[in-house]
Amino acid sequence: MIACCGLDCSLCEAYTATKEGDEARRAQIAKEWSVLYNTDIQPEHICCDGCRAGGRLSFYSDTMCEIRKCCMENDLENCAECTDYPCDMLRSFLKTTPEAEKTLERLRAELE
Repeated sequence: MIACCGLDCSLCEAYTATKEGDEARRAQIAKEWSVLYNTDIQPEHICCDGCRAGGRLSFYSDTMCEIRKCCMENDLENCAECTDYPCDMLRSFLKTTPEAEKTLERLRAELE
């Protein structure tokens, strides 16, 4: 499954911990993300079926991900479908995630 931003959900810690039912890993991720995002994240917040799956969402995907919000507001499966691709928000994200950019470029080529 590919997230709105082009990341591969199967490589996401929250997604894999959810799918595997790994409570210890969810607790560890919650601890790490609490520090990273400077907020209180509990293990029950680490539950994600994928940002486009219509199920449970991780804390970040549900409350902080502006890319997901944009795709949902514009009824897009992912950023590759956007006429404004790549927007400034996405460019900033892709600077740190070249694998997502490769995926989105592949998806755009498939749309043509």
